[in-house]
Amino acid sequence: MTTAQRPDGATDPKARPISPGTQGDDGEQDVRLRPARLDDFVGQPQVRENLSIAMQAARIRGEALDHVVIYGPPGLGKTTLANIIAHEMGSTIKVTSGPAIERASDIASILTSLQPNDVLFIDEIHRLNRAVEEVMYSAMEDFFLSWVVGKGLSARSINLRINPFTLVGATTRYSLVSAPLRDRFGSVFRLDYYSDDDMETVVNRSARILDIEAEGEGLHEVAVRSRGTPRIANRLLRRARDYALVRADNRVTGPVARESLDRLGVDARGLDETDHRLLSNIIEKFDGGPVGLDTLSASLSEDASTVMEVLEPFLLQQGFLDRTPRGRVATRLAYEYLGWPWSGSGVDPSKQGQLFVD
Repeated sequence: MTTAQRPDGATDPKARPISPGTQGDDGEQDVRLRPARLDDFVGQPQVRENLSIAMQAARIRGEALDHVVIYGPPGLGKTTLANIIAHEMGSTIKVTSGPAIERASDIASILTSLQPNDVLFIDEIHRLNRAVEEVMYSAMEDFFLSWVVGKGLSARSINLRINPFTLVGATTRYSLVSAPLRDRFGSVFRLDYYSDDDMETVVNRSARILDIEAEGEGLHEVAVRSRGTPRIANRLLRRARDYALVRADNRVTGPVARESLDRLGVDARGLDETDHRLLSNIIEKFDGGPVGLDTLSASLSEDASTVMEVLEPFLLQQGFLDRTPRGRVATRLAYEYLGWPWSGSGVDPSKQGQLFVD
């Protein structure tokens, strides 16, 4: 296994090959591979259709697009959609993030610099502080800035008209966006994990752009191990390309892709050593569960937030894990996949409804 280790011996989730967060040269490569038009955006058919209608209507009226918030797991294309909106609306995009906007004056400076119908993209919008949010309310509704500077007798109110704009917010934690801010978005879109067919389309497109010589079987192998996440797919494709260049004939065939990804510790379903360890701990140490989050975190030497936000989502989506009021439970599917005899403990998906996506 090649997964990076922290000094305390635990796995660094951000360094996993299948981590959906940005790593190394991901940012530079993502820009090259990012589609500029909605027609080139793969997957998420309902989001694409509704967004297309909204943009067409705004263009016909000659107005700024209603404010949009996009949420879902990392690596699925929230930033890409923000750039597509700006491109298709013929606007300039200004990019920032929630943690980077510390004071009301910071957001006021950004908003007053926007030209008519520009797009302001705020990543991690759930991390905006309350003072900044309060300035945003009037700006989003009436394109008007109003805030107080100074204190006591020297305090004075500043009111300023700004150009109409479109706010595009992105978040992985939609529930943490305050209700007053959520209410001011005209459109709310959720991005889901991609199907294997969509992932093959993504990988084929990336291989063409990167001029990678590959066979269909090799691209399929990369696609099905990418956890339904384009960012992971592009990363694994580059690693398969590197392996093919050094150990093969610079051609990503099926065997080459399997060997390269096996060496990275990414198995046929996209699980890595950390995923196997989490499921094995529940089955072996806690008889399949239920086990509380804090106890499970301690057994893995990971933070509870890391387990809940980084490790669990894909396992839940694939039906290997279930969250119950009493704690985490390994499903029958997890037992079968890891080769453990089913003991009747845990959760049997056949008796609990469809817990996973094929």
